[in-house]
Order: sequence, then structure tokens, then C-alpha cells
Amino acid sequence: MTAGVTTTTDYLNRLISSLRGLDVSRVSDWGSRLAELAGNGQRLLVAGNGGSAAQAQHLTAELVGRFQTERPPMSALALHAETSSVTAISNDYGYEQVFARQVRAHARPGDIVLLMSGSGRSANLLRAAEAAREVGAVTWALTGPAPNPLVTLVDEAVTVTAQATSTAQECHLVVIHLMCAAMDDAIAAKGSTAADAVGSHPSAPLSSLAASSPSEPVGEGRPAAAPGVRTNLVVVGDAFLDRDHTGRVERVASDEPALVVSGGTTRMRPGGAALAAVMSARQGHAVTLVTALGEDAVGDQLRTLLDEARVEVVDLGLDGPTAVKTRIRAAARTLMMLDEHDVCPPIGRESDTALPAARRVLTAADGVLVSDYGRGVTAHTGLRDLLAEAARRSPLVWDPHPRGAVPVAHTAVVTPNSREARVIASRPGSGALSDDVEAARAVGRVWGPVQVVLTRQEHGAVLLSDADLPPLVVPAKAAAGGKADACGAGDFFAGHLAAMLACGQLPSEAVASAVRAASEYVAAGGPRSLAHRPDNGSPTTGPSGAGRAAAVRGAVELAEAVRARGGTVVAAGGCFDLLHVGHVRLLEQARQLGDCLIVCLNSDDSMSRLKGPSRPVVPAAQRALVLEALASVDSVLVFDEDTPDEAIRALRPSIWVKGGDYSGIGIPESKLVGSLGGRTVVVPFVAGWSTSSLIESARTR
Repeated sequence: MTAGVTTTTDYLNRLISSLRGLDVSRVSDWGSRLAELAGNGQRLLVAGNGGSAAQAQHLTAELVGRFQTERPPMSALALHAETSSVTAISNDYGYEQVFARQVRAHARPGDIVLLMSGSGRSANLLRAAEAAREVGAVTWALTGPAPNPLVTLVDEAVTVTAQATSTAQECHLVVIHLMCAAMDDAIAAKGSTAADAVGSHPSAPLSSLAASSPSEPVGEGRPAAAPGVRTNLVVVGDAFLDRDHTGRVERVASDEPALVVSGGTTRMRPGGAALAAVMSARQGHAVTLVTALGEDAVGDQLRTLLDEARVEVVDLGLDGPTAVKTRIRAAARTLMMLDEHDVCPPIGRESDTALPAARRVLTAADGVLVSDYGRGVTAHTGLRDLLAEAARRSPLVWDPHPRGAVPVAHTAVVTPNSREARVIASRPGSGALSDDVEAARAVGRVWGPVQVVLTRQEHGAVLLSDADLPPLVVPAKAAAGGKADACGAGDFFAGHLAAMLACGQLPSEAVASAVRAASEYVAAGGPRSLAHRPDNGSPTTGPSGAGRAAAVRGAVELAEAVRARGGTVVAAGGCFDLLHVGHVRLLEQARQLGDCLIVCLNSDDSMSRLKGPSRPVVPAAQRALVLEALASVDSVLVFDEDTPDEAIRALRPSIWVKGGDYSGIGIPESKLVGSLGGRTVVVPFVAGWSTSSLIESARTR
């Protein structure tokens, strides 16, 4: 094969690989929503630079004209094509404002602003996204690889994983055509019925008209986001400031039986609903918090922390101070909790002025989490009306409090813990599984019809979809590496659950994913993990993005804990694509050499580079899950690089294990392991087993 043909084949393979990764469900959803936009008399504004500008104009031409079928023209503008405006704005305000000023001039609430970029870093597009949010427009982005700054600013994004900008742009053209085809199909399907509906309700979107039916299933009023994509999540509830003072205890007071906490440090973080909002934002979701803050120094500090976490705030206002809760900790335990404002001040008398903003964000939400801490926000009459409306359009998860408000009608899921459930249902119980199931049944009958997810701390969760049906029990994996700080785990669980339901997952899938995610949060240090740099990647249900970051921290902390008590850390690496008896024997023997075994697992991208575009057969999330189920494996660390060198540096294993097929040949990692004070060994090889031979055998049968 000649060099030219090889280059062409490689280019096409990269294009095909990128196309396979497209979020087709989200693209189809965009097309359907463009059909609604046309029916409501609203418009699409599109902006881009260079090649993206050409594609922006291509899209608007298809919409104002036609794509494949006859239909009424749609209002769509390519902002770069307004040459006089572009040059005048650039001259007077600078090129960064060239699209933002046009957005402020043309966009109205409910319009859609689509920003196209290969890099996602163009300053004029970032300013345009900010301007669109200011005027109440819906913001979409079509970009190259994530994470990138533009994706973090918009409501929804379709990203293309591609090495070359040209490949991303070719995929963008495919997205444009898919979106136009979906729009044509949606308009054709609606036909005259949709036209009549819009004619009788000119100001109401089609989705809200459909949601007005009393028999509509909960949370089906708007299209769900596709799993694994960025969702627009709204958190509603009571916010306060959390302070953690961690010191040391070396003596008891001489005049009374009290521990003396000396020295230490104090860390501050958002608490309550604000903590739930921050943790959801750190998982890659676009988050708005609807809450009530006081006009005081604590409130200002909380606003700053939320702004740093990229959480938008709709503030109802408090007629009193912002609450502060303080934990006094030593030796990885909480000794005392102080609540400085146990008497809750009323919601501000001017709160009604903030309700239109709350309505706007709730209307645009893919999912809603109500994080009730019993301080009055969820009892606000006007806000409850908005929540009841939102619950008919999007999945609403209600995380209750014994002193809090009753969930609104059409709530999809309530998430009490064991103690809260027994208080709500006025039932005794010990926290045993049977008692928790009966408490969940009782809550379902008190607040029904509603699905109940009862969280059981380190034991996982119970999902009861119907009070008369058997429950789904989801156990949790115990946190490794010593004593765990589970503060905030319930908020993390509820936020992840709401996001997964918004992504379109079934409740059973969403609960299982939330249990795994909350376990990873605890394993990563609980609230201490908030001190780590946030992961800005796309949200995920597997070991990548925020989930992978937590898993890495958990593996590293396990290694540190085993070393601290004088134990031996053993690590092994590989792809483990189709787990077979050779793998199992290797890992069993490796585990016998020390006190813990951590498997360094090639990510999907890493394996594709190593084995070719047809691999892996099994995605990394599933490979990691299967490995963790083995009794011999204590933790799995997924790495993206071509070699496990960075993983080895992070773990510093005492023993690095390879299979006997490496016997008599050099092992690349040996030098690095030795430099870190470890040793490389080979364990016996089980002949006749390899993933490649299994794949080939399956193909030829």
C-alpha cells in the first residue's frame, strides 16, 4: 500500500471513529426543538469563526430555505454574515464583542443561540454565550473535543472527539444535516394538529401544551438528555456555610471531662443545597441554585464560593443572617457540630421579584433537585407552585428533611435516609434492611404516588417503585483506605440521581449509578475532595470524568493507607479486554504477594492506540466493574496514557506484577518501579489463553 493510500485510509478511519462518538440522541432532540421554535415564531441565531462561520451560514440557509421537504421558512440568522455590523462593532467595541452585541440586539427569551467552534475557546463566542444567558435565550454549542471553556458556559453541547480540527468540522456538517432532517420529521409528524395547537396558544411551546394533560407520566414533558452528556440541572433549597475545623486531641481538660482540641486548620465550603449544587457542577453539569441568602458577610462569602464553582444563583433573599454550621474534627472523626442559627429567619419580603428568574431556570431545566434542609425555602408558596409546574416537565427529585415541607405533586422520586424515613412515616426501626424496606413502603403511602429511594449510608440504597412491589436493593462498595468522612454523601447521591434521570436513565439504572458515584465520593475523601481541582469534563456514568478522578484518588489513598500501616502495595497493569482464566490466575497470584492489589487499566483511547481501532471490545467502565468484582482486586485505576508510568508514579507500588509470558524478556516498567523503591516480578503464565485468540475464535465460529 502506498503512503498516499495509507494516509487517506487513516484519515477516513479517524473520521469514522469521531462520527461513531456523536451524541445522536442530543442532535435529534435539537432538531425536534427547532421544529417547536419555528411553530412559536421564535428564531435561531448562529455564530462561528472561519470554517465554523461557513457552516453557520450553511445551517441558516437550510432553515430559511429548505433541507429535504417543503415546510414554512424558519427565522435563522448567521451573525458573521452581517458584514456592516461586524465591521462597525469590531471597530468600536473590539472583536471580542462582535457576536455578543448582536445577540443582545436580536435575541429574545426563548430564542436559541447556537455557537460553533472547533476549539471552544474563541473569546467572541464566549462573550456571546454570556450575552445570550443575560437576555434569557437558550444556548447551544457545537465544538471539538471537551472539556473546553465554551461547553462550560452553554446550556447544552454536542462535542466531537477528533485529533484534527478538519475532522471536527466535517462532523459538524453531519450534525447540521442530521438536525435539519430531525426538524423536518418533527414538523411533518405534528402536521395540522400542531399548527392548530400553536394557533390557539401562540405563546406556549409545544412541550408545555403536551405537559398540560393530567394523565401525562411524571417528568415526560420535555425531551430527556442523552446519557453521558451535560445536563441543565436546577437545585432548589436551603443554603448555608459549612466550616470544618480539624485539629488534634492529645489530652482531656483538667477541670471537666472534655476533649481538648488544639491547633489545626479551618476550611469553609458551601453547605446544604449549596453543597449539592457545587458537587453537581463538579460532575460537569450546568447548575443553577435557587435559594435564599442573607445580606451579610457570610452570605457574600457563600456567593463567592458558588461563583468560583460556576453555579448560577437565583436569590430569594433572607430577612436575617445566613446560617453557618461548624464541625470540630480530630483523628478523622467529628467530635461536635455547632449550628449558629438554629432559628430560621423568614424568606425576604422582596422574594416575589426573584420568582420570574426562578420560573425561567426551572422551565429550561432537564432535571430538578429539591435539597430541603427545613429552613423555609421549600415552603415558599410561590416557589412551590413553580416546582409543581416543573415536576410535570422534568424529573424532580426531592431530598427531604424531617422539619421540611411536603414534596409537591408529580415529584418523581423522594430520597430520605433511614432515619428521615422513620420520622416521616412515624415508624420505629433499627436500620436493618427489612426495617428500611418497610419504612420506604410507609413513606410511599404517606406521600404517594411517588417512587422512594431510601439511602442506607455505607449499605447503599433501596428503590421502591411501588409500595406493593418488591424493592430493588443496591449495595454500596465500602470505602477503602481507612476511616471515611461521609459528610455530603447524601447530597452527592441525590444530585447524581437527578442528573441521571434527566439524562433519560431508568430509575433502577440511575439509583445504581448514584450509589457507585456516592461511594467514589466518600472513597475520595468526602468533603476533602472539594479541595481538589474540579474535573471539567463531560458527566459520565463510568470511570471517566469526575467518576474517574474519584477512582484515581481512591486507589492512591488506598496505597497510602496500606503503606502507612506497614503493608505491601502490589500493582498490575493491562487491558483486560475480555477477562479470561489467565487474567484471573494472574490477579490471584499477584494479590497473594502483598496486602492490597491495585489494577492499572488502559482506558478505551489508550487501548485503541495500543491494539488498533477495533479494540476495546468491552468499554473501560465495564472492564473496571468486572475487575472490581474479583475477590483478588482491591481497586482499579484507569489511565489514559500509552503506558502506566504515571499511574505507577502515583501508586509507588512495592511490587509490580507481570504475567509469565514476559519471562525472559525486558519489562519496560522495571526501571521506573525500581527508582521508586519497588520491585518487578513475574508470576506463572497460564498457557493457551489470550484475548486476541478469543476474539478470533468468536469471529470464525
